[in-house]
Amino acid sequence: MPNCSLGSHPFKGNIFLTWLTRYNIAKGLAVALLYLYEEWEQCMLHRDIKSSNIMLDSNFNAKLGDFGLARLVDHGKELKTTVLARTIGYIYMAPKCVMTSKASKELDVYSFGVVSLEIACGRKPIDLIARDGHERLVEWVWELYGRGNLLGATEVKLGDFNEEQIKYLMIVGLWCAHPDYNLKPSIKQAIQVVDLEAPLPSLPSKMPMPTHSAPKRIMIESSSASYHTISSKHTTILVVLSL
Repeated sequence: MPNCSLGSHPFKGNIFLTWLTRYNIAKGLAVALLYLYEEWEQCMLHRDIKSSNIMLDSNFNAKLGDFGLARLVDHGKELKTTVLARTIGYIYMAPKCVMTSKASKELDVYSFGVVSLEIACGRKPIDLIARDGHERLVEWVWELYGRGNLLGATEVKLGDFNEEQIKYLMIVGLWCAHPDYNLKPSIKQAIQVVDLEAPLPSLPSKMPMPTHSAPKRIMIESSSASYHTISSKHTTILVVLSL
């Protein structure tokens, strides 16, 4: 991937990504997840969606990579696991997951929401040097949303952008990161809103508090891997299989 990963661009200044490029990356990631969930004989849960796993080709098309933690499950079923995967900042610990140790599409959808906010804001999910206690991206953006100043979270140097597109992407990001497990959209619903084909969801002005907290100790899976690619009509997915 000649343009490396998404994580190497908006935050380190190697190559500045225009709004249109970022918007297409977000849509490409969403389409990749839809393909994994609905267009295979089984549903594949990625379990490690983050900016550093979104690879960019020579035209900055998004390729979802690193499937070392991915799991296949039958459609309509959930994956039961005793090990929590993902990177800090992209983890969503829904009460259902905490109580039953099950991974599901909703957990990937949460991570997609975080990445969507990263794309719009040019900030990492957790910024330990952020001012005014705004270390957590989701909480900060939700606060601005409640104030009616959502665009205040966008990157200053973003330049020209489509205000409607960026507003829709950011609200979809918050919707996907909703603390209530049952109020998250499906990835198909998220795509429809990002494409401006469906109305915006009605979100509360204040970010709801989850009813359960995450366990203090989290085990993170890791693996050696080999790379493969899977192609469909709409997207190409860079797959990493555990050895």
